[in-house]
Amino acid sequence: MRNKIPIAVGMLTSVLIIGCIGYKYLLDVSWIDALYMTVITITTVGYREMGDPSPEAKMFTIFIILTSVVIVGYSVSVISEFLLARNSRMARREREKKKYLKSMENHIIVCGYGRNGKQAVAKLQDYKRDFVIVEKNQQVIDDCHIENKHFIRGNANEDEVLHMAEIEKASVLIAALPDDADNLFIVLSARQLNKNLKIISRASEETSYKKLKLAGANNVILPDQIGGQHMASLIVSPDLIEFWDNLSYGGDDGVNLEQVSFEQMFDHNNTCTILDLNLRQKTGCNIIGYKSPDGEYIVNPSPDTAISPGSKIIVVGNAKQIAQLQKSYRILE
Repeated sequence: MRNKIPIAVGMLTSVLIIGCIGYKYLLDVSWIDALYMTVITITTVGYREMGDPSPEAKMFTIFIILTSVVIVGYSVSVISEFLLARNSRMARREREKKKYLKSMENHIIVCGYGRNGKQAVAKLQDYKRDFVIVEKNQQVIDDCHIENKHFIRGNANEDEVLHMAEIEKASVLIAALPDDADNLFIVLSARQLNKNLKIISRASEETSYKKLKLAGANNVILPDQIGGQHMASLIVSPDLIEFWDNLSYGGDDGVNLEQVSFEQMFDHNNTCTILDLNLRQKTGCNIIGYKSPDGEYIVNPSPDTAISPGSKIIVVGNAKQIAQLQKSYRILE
């Protein structure tokens, strides 16, 4: 259909040019009058003619009328079909988006698709997590390679927009707008709409940290502070930091760190120890961290550490070992 549009426009333009040139020399009129004669002839309006047309001018008029009837009819048909198809596609996309959003549960809402928002979404895609992006700039949405169904155009400060993102069923919200005041308002609104929602907010100023925490944010990230600490650490312990970067983010070989809860591994409530789990022998992964049901973190836990309902373990391994872990315990990605 898109290929027919240039053809239709080209045919209409050709008729206009031919008509203007023909009337210019057959009637000996100005270019404006020639255009006027061409337009009233093509549209069959039938206003007064310019001067007294000669037999040649009359034959030329007949030719233009017969030709333009076909061309204009074809062009109107093509353009109408294109507009109807476009509206139909847009309506279908909106229906698909609404259906997709309604089906979502325990998803992540990313407010703002700027630098931090893009990085967050890229990582969510790596982990194959469901997400929705709230962005008010249509140009940003159009320039993005992500499917349109993941986007909601609107201001994340508005409750109506957050409802569209199914915030009641979401598990996490990321407030990644560049302005701290906007993020503060989003956090306040989101906390009111979903008491159990985990909220992670970006902050530019250290003075905003406590305010965002009081507003209901579970975690507040200061990108500039983290960036400065990271650069300083590269000076103090360059090899350690580079190793940690590779370990955390992986590369072509996949993710090297994985968080696994007790509930993901077992369908019972019987406590077992890390020694009983024998994870190294079964999958090749090593347990480097443990989080108790009370929220206490233990680095490099001992073999007799009890893994109980509500607890989590942090494991490290290469891509094949992580895949074996997920296969052995039927962990969904």
